[in-house]
Amino acid sequence: MMKPLISAAFALGLVASTTAFPAERTVTLAVQNMYCSACPHTVKSSLQSVPGVKVVSVSYQDKTAVVTFDDVKTNVKALTAATTNAGYPSAPKG
Repeated sequence: MMKPLISAAFALGLVASTTAFPAERTVTLAVQNMYCSACPHTVKSSLQSVPGVKVVSVSYQDKTAVVTFDDVKTNVKALTAATTNAGYPSAPKG
């Protein structure tokens, strides 16, 4: 009697816990203040220094950064803070 109850509680706990499993997310950031060809390198470096970031692609022409990250380890707010601290304010592109 007790064993099925424990198993059911464990299964319910796994299903109910959304933070138990990492999810890979991709966001496109609109990046300000990129005025030269060296700027994308600085933006990319600032984003890659954020724990949980997996892939970064920065476009000088489009003034954007496409970032793929683990949403358990970081979030969009941390990504925009990283670029802003490097001198390139950013926000999710809407």
